[in-house]
Amino acid sequence: MKRIVQRKLPSGEIKSVQPFHVSMKGLEKAILCRDDEDYGMMVKYIAICARRKNVIVIIYDVVSNHCHVAILAADYKAANDYGDELKRMYAQWFQTKYLEKQILKGTDVQALVLDNDWYVRMALAYIPRNTLDNGAPIDKYKWSGYSAMFRDKSKVPNGLRVNKFTRREQDSIMHTRENLKDVPWQVDADGDLIPETFCDVDYLEQVYNNDPAFWLKTIGSLNPAEMEEKLVDAPRMMLPDSEFYKVVADIAQRWFALDLAQLPVEKKYRLLPYLWRSRKTTINQLARVLGLERETIRKAMKVKDKEGR
Repeated sequence: MKRIVQRKLPSGEIKSVQPFHVSMKGLEKAILCRDDEDYGMMVKYIAICARRKNVIVIIYDVVSNHCHVAILAADYKAANDYGDELKRMYAQWFQTKYLEKQILKGTDVQALVLDNDWYVRMALAYIPRNTLDNGAPIDKYKWSGYSAMFRDKSKVPNGLRVNKFTRREQDSIMHTRENLKDVPWQVDADGDLIPETFCDVDYLEQVYNNDPAFWLKTIGSLNPAEMEEKLVDAPRMMLPDSEFYKVVADIAQRWFALDLAQLPVEKKYRLLPYLWRSRKTTINQLARVLGLERETIRKAMKVKDKEGR
């Protein structure tokens, strides 16, 4: 498989991009999607925000109180900005529809780079499998990108083209004033986006060597609790130094094939922005684990407060 690929981004630029997992996790008691319209709007914002933030959607899954999206992005900042924009746009929708201002206040968005083949294959299988844990069969669930996978490419989608909408149709169906005249997206008879018209299915399928049996084997073998911990929970938890050291050491091996103790200073600096944004940590903890001066890290991360948070 090719983990890092060349793609034409929504801006028109051709760049090397890599996969990221983005999760938006709500509170246990908060229902972010209360009806079919909400689910449909979350999917539309997944596509619209990707266009705004210059990333490409691979696959997604939306359930009542959270969503998962795999994207291709040029760097971590683009992936992180995408997650923040998705939360912002959906918060506006929710507030307008339900007149509730604080429902997404406790909702956390996290972007995590999928930095080896194992992570990519497991994450892209875990995302649609997430549907099972919410009581719905994968192949029947409407709010997932699963239906785009290993489709019959001879069958052209027969939906309504978003780029042909009038202003009134775009307002009523897409709920955005974004200029969508250049998108290939289509909606079905219910006005919901057809996944194969905005997801990078070619990337998804080559991850599994274009073999649906390989994908089925992967989804059958993955441990959902392990993937939930790796992709969703661990980045949001403040770990003790000993555990955080193991995480950083593992990343150092994957990125540079070096032990953390052997890592040169310049490579530690390359790790800093990723660790700061993708993990719940502090300046003091980063200083202890990486063996760098706290003030040096503060300047590098442009953090002004005393505690680094």
